[in-house]
Amino acid sequence: METSTASGACCVKPTIPDLTNKKDIATTETSWHSDPFSWGNGPRIFEAFLEPTDPYSARAFNKLDALLEQAGRDKITVKIRLQSQPWHMYSGVLVRCIIAASTLEGGKETAKKVMAAIAAHREEFEFDHHAGGANMDVTPNQIIERLQGYSSVKLKEAFAIPDLDREIKLHCKYARQNGIHVSPTFMIDGLVQADVSSGDEVGAWVKALGG
Repeated sequence: METSTASGACCVKPTIPDLTNKKDIATTETSWHSDPFSWGNGPRIFEAFLEPTDPYSARAFNKLDALLEQAGRDKITVKIRLQSQPWHMYSGVLVRCIIAASTLEGGKETAKKVMAAIAAHREEFEFDHHAGGANMDVTPNQIIERLQGYSSVKLKEAFAIPDLDREIKLHCKYARQNGIHVSPTFMIDGLVQADVSSGDEVGAWVKALGG
């Protein structure tokens, strides 16, 4: 709205949002929520940085439930951090699918179903030597549809959330600030554990946690 000054010049009066008006509030609110990938409620924190299509990450992912059971859900907390890597050529699409799933009913458990589907059918989401094979002719939409079929989770609408990348960037920033490059990488209580491997028996992980 224009107003006149004493000198006759015009200036623009700023529009201040009415915080009692639901329409104004809606423009600043986020209508979606990504459920954190955290299981258990114990004081020891076991974090796994995983790339969904990486074979070693898939092997680690498949041991996390056993780790919780053996170490005790009241003694440890397991957290999954998504470690997207560009040489896994559909990594970005699949990470977004997992984050999208976490916004749906069931939250982290729905996301876990999607992760499990990728791990179980990993080669159908990968490329030969990171640069060839049948997936060279597959579009992102076809990848999403394939994953929906294996996971029974409807992903397309959530995948299209405009600012979903905000949550994806948080995973990236967290990994970078901790100097994470290799997948999988494991941290216990905030410290990288270079001697913990996806090939270890679950009991070795329990021992590393002091169990």
